[in-house]
Amino acid sequence: MSHYFLNDNNLPSQIKEFNFAINGVSLVFKTDNGVFSKGELDYGTYLLIKNTIDKVSGNVLDLGCGYGPIGLSLASVSDHVTMIDVNKRAVHLTNRNIKDNNITNCEVLENDGLDGISSKFNFIITNPPIRVGKEKLYSLMEECMNHLEDSGEMFLVIRKEQGANSFIKDMSLKYSVKVIDKSKGFYIISLKFC
Repeated sequence: MSHYFLNDNNLPSQIKEFNFAINGVSLVFKTDNGVFSKGELDYGTYLLIKNTIDKVSGNVLDLGCGYGPIGLSLASVSDHVTMIDVNKRAVHLTNRNIKDNNITNCEVLENDGLDGISSKFNFIITNPPIRVGKEKLYSLMEECMNHLEDSGEMFLVIRKEQGANSFIKDMSLKYSVKVIDKSKGFYIISLKFC
């Protein structure tokens, strides 16, 4: 089975397009096979955008950007958005979506996590790849926190059935953790330095 966090060069392309609007910003997204939530914006990502669009500013990182819905939605309230994904197809789609939506303050990088990235960010936003497993997920969270400014904040979405409560408990041992919204089994979680 192919996962959206892996590159599958044998997967045939089937471009789809849909519109999304939030806070007066209308965007058009092209999606494809082999990326997360290819047919429409999934509810968890929508909830994450809805809960962060009035909180972020400055330099923002969208980690695991997919085809770019989080980063492009937050570009209107940020100075600069860096989007990262390990999936080549996702990076290609994000570049197309940046161009098609005439957004000038975004860049997208093909990268595995934050390896080789030296920048620090005011905010990091992610719909993390839960299926990579707990050990890799927690390592990724540690990596993210190391790339936050001291006063920075990370926002993420996790479903209750995918371990949101144990994640909150475990992260609370190192960071200030707050659930800022819950809806339909999705938790929007904030992590800050204590």
